[in-house]
Amino acid sequence: MPKMGESVAEATIISWHKEIGDFIELDETVIEIATDKVDSEVPSTAEGKLVQKLFDVDHLVKVGEVFAIIETDGEASAEEPASVEKNVETVAANIEEEIVEIKETISIDNSESERFYSPLVRSIASEEGIPITELDKITGSGKENRITKNDILTYIKSRTQAPTTSKLEAIATPSPKAETPKKQTPVVASVNGDNEIIEMDRMRKLIADHMVMSKQTSPHVTSFVEADVTGLVNWRNSVKESFKKREGENIT
Repeated sequence: MPKMGESVAEATIISWHKEIGDFIELDETVIEIATDKVDSEVPSTAEGKLVQKLFDVDHLVKVGEVFAIIETDGEASAEEPASVEKNVETVAANIEEEIVEIKETISIDNSESERFYSPLVRSIASEEGIPITELDKITGSGKENRITKNDILTYIKSRTQAPTTSKLEAIATPSPKAETPKKQTPVVASVNGDNEIIEMDRMRKLIADHMVMSKQTSPHVTSFVEADVTGLVNWRNSVKESFKKREGENIT
């Protein structure tokens, strides 16, 4: 999995463009991936036959991790295993250096937690002052309960609103008497034989999340301008019959 940016440590496989046994040319697309920032295609770094898929669709793959094995033609020399091993060690060393650099730039400490957090999530948590113990309590919607960007942003929103809500409740209800909770009726979509509910794909979910975020963070203003079009309407009424007879269409 290639590096896709300083803050991107993993990607989700959206689709495979090749099946096991298919021949792959150099720079031909093997998989399509998605991150929190962009969707892109990953080309092959070799020419040969796809012999193994190490991950399925919707699985997370870390940067630098092998996701497929390609069998290449030609005679293998005795030096190839050592060369491959050396390349793997070099890649592993580079990845380790990148991880160290990321950890040095982020103040949050993951050493006390066995849970994996992406650099983007750790960066947001560091900016908001969320300690690792509090981060461990957040329920993630990603694979294997991983926390996504939307999960931590939703938690931060509820975290900042909680003190205000409790303070208002204390002012509004000074007596210790318990109130009967209001019954909430779930909203059910009415579906007949002509309608079908289709689950949104990942891209449309991201678009919906960004639209909601825009409503919550940016002011939305509607401007109205009035104009007197009495003369225009009177003129249209005077010519619409002759226009329709001549042109065969209504004048709008």
